Amino acid sequence: MNTAIKTSQKALDTNLEPVLRKVLKEAEKEHRELQQMFELMGWGDIPDALKLEIKDDVTALVNELNGQYSSCDPYVARRRKRVFYWVECYRDGICSLDTAIDALHIKSL
Repeated sequence: MNTAIKTSQKALDTNLEPVLRKVLKEAEKEHRELQQMFELMGWGDIPDALKLEIKDDVTALVNELNGQYSSCDPYVARRRKRVFYWVECYRDGICSLDTAIDALHIKSL
C-alpha cells in the first residue's frame, strides 16, 4: 500500500512540476513589469508591502496612459488622488508605512 501511495505521489509531483515552473515564470515576469512601472513613476524605492497595496491602481494608470482605455469616472480619479497623496506622505516621512497601507487598503464588501 505504501508503495502505491509513494508512486502516485511521485507521478503527481512530476505532473505538477511543469505547471509550477510556468506559474513561477509568469509571476517573475509580472514582478519585473510592476517594478518597471513603479520605477517609471519614481516610486521604485517604496516598500513592497505598499507596492502590493497599490499595484492594481498603478497597472490601471499605466494601461490608461498607454491608451488601452480611458476613464472619466470621478471615483477612479478620487482613488488615484488618494494613492498619490498617501504614497507621497509616506515618502516625505509624514506618515508611517502602516498608516499609508491602512489608508489605501480597499475594504471588501
